[in-house]
Amino acid sequence: MTDSWKTRTKLVHQGSRRSQYGEMAEAIFLTQGFAYDSAEQAEARFIKAGEDEFIYARYGNPTTRMFEDRIAALEGTEDAFATASGMAAVNGALTAMLRAGDRVVSARALFGSCLYILEEVLARFGVEVVFVDGADLDQWRAAVTPGTKAVFFESVSNPTLDLVDIRAVCDIAHAAGAVVVVDNVFATPIFSRAVDLGADVVVYSTTKHIDGQGRALGGVICGTKEFIRKVAEPYLKHTGAAMSPFTAWIMLSGMTTLDLRCRAMASTAAEVAQALESATNVSRVIYPGLPGHTQHALAMAQMGTGGTVVTFEVAGGKEGAFRFMNALEIVKISNNLGDAKTIATHPATTTHQRLPPEQKAALGITPGLIRLSLGLEDPADLIADLAQALATV
Repeated sequence: MTDSWKTRTKLVHQGSRRSQYGEMAEAIFLTQGFAYDSAEQAEARFIKAGEDEFIYARYGNPTTRMFEDRIAALEGTEDAFATASGMAAVNGALTAMLRAGDRVVSARALFGSCLYILEEVLARFGVEVVFVDGADLDQWRAAVTPGTKAVFFESVSNPTLDLVDIRAVCDIAHAAGAVVVVDNVFATPIFSRAVDLGADVVVYSTTKHIDGQGRALGGVICGTKEFIRKVAEPYLKHTGAAMSPFTAWIMLSGMTTLDLRCRAMASTAAEVAQALESATNVSRVIYPGLPGHTQHALAMAQMGTGGTVVTFEVAGGKEGAFRFMNALEIVKISNNLGDAKTIATHPATTTHQRLPPEQKAALGITPGLIRLSLGLEDPADLIADLAQALATV
């Protein structure tokens, strides 16, 4: 019956596990371990735990399992494993299946910490990592040679909002026998079609839209039961990346309004992007939902929306960007995104600060670039706040 449920119904009810008390809210099982009726039962559970049998919170927990079931149902995958942070999910999904001598092909435009995992961690342990322009299918074809173990990319890149043609890259990767891992944070689980388009593994920082209130760190890996339980879980449970039960409870609470929030935020982002196109002291606006965006058609095909983030460049470089940000009244300066509060970020000095100048330039991360994650405020108030701050530039 649950297979026929629509998105909002799944977000409220999927995966619920009730105790003997019949509670309406999901229960928080704040326990690190579980008691057994006998030594024989303990032995049997360590050999093979059943669907609702648990051993240790690092391996699994009823509250965490509710969240995993719910996000898997939403994403359209067989299973999921919840992690302590989004980066734990990215690291776990890749490291769990790679070893020295393996080859990974990745899009070049990535979040700074994702680049660190690929350039520093994986390379340090003998994994060959090749970077390509994510939008250039010819580069993907040339780089993804037979024997490539994995392909990795952000479906919408941070912060310049470049899109990757998921179906086309998946076809290229699968022809070479590679597993496709997609970081889908900017697409959100609401607008995502990554699995339908061929992705094998999808990762999220649940810190972003899924929590959506700036309360807790979290991550999740979604995929087939074979990948999650045979590949990812052994690595994750032994290296301690599991999400805490309390965090899982927060994420479950956040999911009940996820569809409503993401649609409201995307609608506001579209209004703000249109306003910024004619705003004073703005030299360019990047938003896939704008008809003039070079990948507008791809964005509509893959997400049906431009998303919840707008990136734009203000006059005056870093000095102009800082003057603009310091003049904001409603919009907050932070480095998170997907929050109920609208957030402005200066990527060149924060999220991508460690990149050398030439790499920032190649990725389009200029000194005047601002990443704006739209929240739930009234669009008119946000547009007025941006206009008064831009006037100071």
